[in-house]
Amino acid sequence: MALDGSAESSRARDLTRTQDHEEGVQIASKAYDVTKTDEPSDLSPEQGEYANAIFAPRINRTQDDTQEAVQTQAQGLNRRNPFHEATSLINHGGLGTGTQTPSLQTNTPSPSEITSEITSALNAYEKAFYPGQPKSLSGIAIRSFLLGTALAFTSILSLYLVYAGNPVWRAPFFLSTLSLFHFLEFYTTALANTSDAKISSFLLTSNGSAYTIAHTAAFTETLLSHYFLPASILPKPIHFILLLAGLGMIAVGQAVRATAMLQAGSNFSHIVAHTKKATHALVTTGMYSVLRHPSYFGFFWWGIGTQLVCGNAVCLAGYGYVLWRFFDRRISGEEELLVGFFGEEYVNYRARTPVGIPFIK
Repeated sequence: MALDGSAESSRARDLTRTQDHEEGVQIASKAYDVTKTDEPSDLSPEQGEYANAIFAPRINRTQDDTQEAVQTQAQGLNRRNPFHEATSLINHGGLGTGTQTPSLQTNTPSPSEITSEITSALNAYEKAFYPGQPKSLSGIAIRSFLLGTALAFTSILSLYLVYAGNPVWRAPFFLSTLSLFHFLEFYTTALANTSDAKISSFLLTSNGSAYTIAHTAAFTETLLSHYFLPASILPKPIHFILLLAGLGMIAVGQAVRATAMLQAGSNFSHIVAHTKKATHALVTTGMYSVLRHPSYFGFFWWGIGTQLVCGNAVCLAGYGYVLWRFFDRRISGEEELLVGFFGEEYVNYRARTPVGIPFIK
């Protein structure tokens, strides 16, 4: 077997320069085969060096690995002591070394029993997501869809009425703020406290009849007052200032509440916890470093802001009184529990952090 030495040598050098390893190996392999035969060849020095560079390390590694395996096996045989093995067998009754502990369990469940228990547990878990259940996926989907549709429709209608110069735009605007608020209540819970997210997290009906009556009264007052009294009884500058103040309160209140819920994570709940869980922690960073109850702060000022934008005199007074009384009592009772949970740590935190709601310390 013979190779064209000049051509192959030139090609090998080119491949070496371009680092085309795969094709270079093929050429070197051919060259290496030639060196293992008795046939004359015209191998160039470059071909021989390339063959050795490729294959010699592989051969050496194979030989080294073989020698190491033989040595390891020999060492293992040398370490084996038949007398020691016999003594161990007798002393441990054929149960192995003393480090092994025999199992005393006699009622080991069969694979079918284990499978049945796992299936039952999974069925119980999945049932919570079925229609009519607290975490019903279909219930969550339909509520999200309806809130999104209501938000889009009322926002467009409100903008159209503003463009037309009709003061009734405040009524659909009020509905759009409600739609966004209730969607974000569920969304932030699902995002930061996923295991606690359920249909009631929307707060559509879980706040009781008083909540529904308040919003119904506010919508009715907005619609009737601006339909029958389209012109504001207040001077335009004051009317404009109150409108801007209301919009600002809605934006800030919603942002603060949503951010507080996200930062509290699993420590936030729509229902006051009367027992401390193992995962409960006192959150004092973010919004909680500035306000002691930022979610309550946000809800309070969001509610006041909606009535300022709507221009409701009666419901503004009603919202202010009801919200203040509600949060005053809730914060007082909740903080008694928090002092019991966290002791002096919460007492010090309460002393240095305000609530942000008038006359609630």
